[in-house]
Amino acid sequence: MHIATVNPANGETVKTYHPMDEDELERRLQLAEATFRTYRTTTFEERSRLLHHAAEILDEDRDAIGKVITTEMGKPVTQARAEAAKCAKAMHWYADHAAELLADEEPAASDVKDSGASRALVRYRPLGPVLAVMPWNFPLWQVVRFAAPALMAGNVGLLKHASNVPQTALYLEDLFHRAGFTEGCFQTLLIGSAAVDDLLRDERIKAATLTGSEPAGRAVASTCGEMIKKTVLELGGSDPFVVMPSADLDRAAEVAVTARVQNAGQSCIAAKRFIVHTDVYDAFAERFVAGMKALKVGDPMDEDTDVGPLSSEQGRQDLEELVDDAVRAGATVLCGGERPDGPGWFYPPTVLAGIDREMRIHREEAFGPVATLYRADDLDEAVLIANDTLFGLSSNVWTRDEAEIDRFVRDLEAGGVYVNGMTASHPALPFGGVKRSGYGRELSGHGIREFCNITTVWHGA
Repeated sequence: MHIATVNPANGETVKTYHPMDEDELERRLQLAEATFRTYRTTTFEERSRLLHHAAEILDEDRDAIGKVITTEMGKPVTQARAEAAKCAKAMHWYADHAAELLADEEPAASDVKDSGASRALVRYRPLGPVLAVMPWNFPLWQVVRFAAPALMAGNVGLLKHASNVPQTALYLEDLFHRAGFTEGCFQTLLIGSAAVDDLLRDERIKAATLTGSEPAGRAVASTCGEMIKKTVLELGGSDPFVVMPSADLDRAAEVAVTARVQNAGQSCIAAKRFIVHTDVYDAFAERFVAGMKALKVGDPMDEDTDVGPLSSEQGRQDLEELVDDAVRAGATVLCGGERPDGPGWFYPPTVLAGIDREMRIHREEAFGPVATLYRADDLDEAVLIANDTLFGLSSNVWTRDEAEIDRFVRDLEAGGVYVNGMTASHPALPFGGVKRSGYGRELSGHGIREFCNITTVWHGA
């Protein structure tokens, strides 16, 4: 098992780490359990002060941690800095709103009087240590969107991060410690995936959250189901981006490029399947392909770079196999489609047309800067194509027709419908999917309540 920073821009190993042994892991579990017993009694005001401080430190650190992120997983440094800023914003938001989101709920006395109660209320109480199994693609954001609400709810967190971003993982533990949180409130566990199952079976772990692949989600859900523990899963996505005749084509094509290649396309909520009404198909395709061709691929530390390398050699190989399979089956390459020469795990922005249901790229998630174009004769066919996937994370719809908007919002099988804009997570809005994209929600009030004991409090007359 290899825990290391390997620079995807050149393939060089920067730093390696030894995984924690059983004694260290046990020490940390004991610490989490002991810390929770006292941390759970702190006030919202105390937690808010600590989380605001953490956000302020992160804002000060964003240039430095941005370079670490870029070195570890290849995100262009401008996007890495933006990720850090987004995390600080979310931390401030939860610090400001958690008390309101978790306030006691009290039904009218007349609604509960037939139960014999003089008063009844619902109180949100923390569960305990929560294990987070997180991916490398947004190595700060994925963690913060779990950690900020969990800590504000009075839980403590244990992070098993992806093995290729250990420096970012350790930074997060240090960040919360520097902000004044007690040592056991948030801990990073440098362990491999094989150690996760035993952790989930430990009675001291009360719940788990995972963002990652479908197989990883199945494994965590299976064990937690056996142990009867709460889970939240955010898995893959193959999000549709539907363009109808009334759309602003220039704007839709411009946003489509960003929606496909942000983070080199390595995002579950990236738009991947572009479903365009036949009346505007050619005009949109021309604009979209031109935009993809104009992107600068290169050194992710360069401020002008649009698309950096993929995070791993295996990731690039997996993407190439999807493209090659589609081409062999008759797809047309409108741009890209061939790996460049030289070091690093780069892959060019690519657009494929002529996709059919038998191609792997139609059924599987393309985790990289590869877009697939579909032609739809009408709204009904656009919905059918959009829903013809095992995933259901988010969706994008471009139309100015209110009746069409209503249909898409009603009929698209996804956790989000973004109209005339690009899918993006925001602390005030719930985030998550349906079908094989997982279950449960992160962010907003829904997210902070996922890891709470929703407690009925009843008072007799």
